[in-house]
Amino acid sequence: LQTAISRLISLFSRSRILHGVGRSPCQTTHTHTDLHLMIRHIDFSKSRLFGIDFDVVTMKDAVDWVYHSVAMGRRQTTRYVVTPNISLTNRHQHSADFRKFIHHAELTIVDGAPLVWASRLFGKQLPERVAGSDLVNQVFEAAIPEMPLRVFLFGAEDGVADKAARIIQSRWPSVKVVGVLSPEQGFEQDISKNRSMLQIISDAEPDVLIVGLGAPKQESWVYHHRTQIAAPVTLCVGGTIDFIAGEQIRAPRLIRVIGMEWAWRIATNPRRLLGRYVSDAVRLPRLLLDELAGRCPVCQSMPSASTSGSGLPAGRLDPTLGSQS
Repeated sequence: LQTAISRLISLFSRSRILHGVGRSPCQTTHTHTDLHLMIRHIDFSKSRLFGIDFDVVTMKDAVDWVYHSVAMGRRQTTRYVVTPNISLTNRHQHSADFRKFIHHAELTIVDGAPLVWASRLFGKQLPERVAGSDLVNQVFEAAIPEMPLRVFLFGAEDGVADKAARIIQSRWPSVKVVGVLSPEQGFEQDISKNRSMLQIISDAEPDVLIVGLGAPKQESWVYHHRTQIAAPVTLCVGGTIDFIAGEQIRAPRLIRVIGMEWAWRIATNPRRLLGRYVSDAVRLPRLLLDELAGRCPVCQSMPSASTSGSGLPAGRLDPTLGSQS
């Protein structure tokens, strides 16, 4: 009860700050959340595209959801976010395990301009691309000094996460990096190492765990350890730690806005990405034709995309209720 009261007091303080109470006119904030959003359940509708139940959200919605989940505190499972693009959509078509990882995510956001274009072509409701790297930046922008956001960086090469942590502390003073880990290759197979790393994360008490292991490893690891991850929110966001550290260069904003970041990434890293992107392009017409014809080979064993009262798709188990499958 004492913890709950303290949290509500903190939320009230955040709300006063966000709405200008006790703040001089020259002070500004980029935060996206307020008290009523924080203490009620956030409901999002779902839109099924290529067999994936995407949450119909804008960037602002996603940031609000993160802070809402942080404010609600730890549950029996971490509430994890996945960001499928075309490559992961193709993997979803052919991997039952990956479909399971995506299905159990609390928030599934569309990260890929081609997916947004396809949603419009088929009359779906996906309003905009919400890239994982952009989401992390916007979550950081929304932090305020009175309620610093505690984050843990998990992933990237040795030394890269430390570099990213220093940049985060400098660029976003209201974000506190409470720990970093750069696990070695094959760590996920070592029960002892996993237990040790999970304990380190738990001891750091982060609000948000940022996982940058690359897909599908990050989704698999988070899914299998979701009941042991001691963070209210976990973001599966690929190369975000590398982007923050400057190890990889993101496309200029204009290129991202017009939906051509994929071309930029091929041009800047052809050895690693050209083959993957060509494979995705070859498979895309089949995805489009199946969607146009109303065929979805993976949908027969999946629940409806309609939402239940909890804001989760019908049939999805709510981890906050302590239910698992």
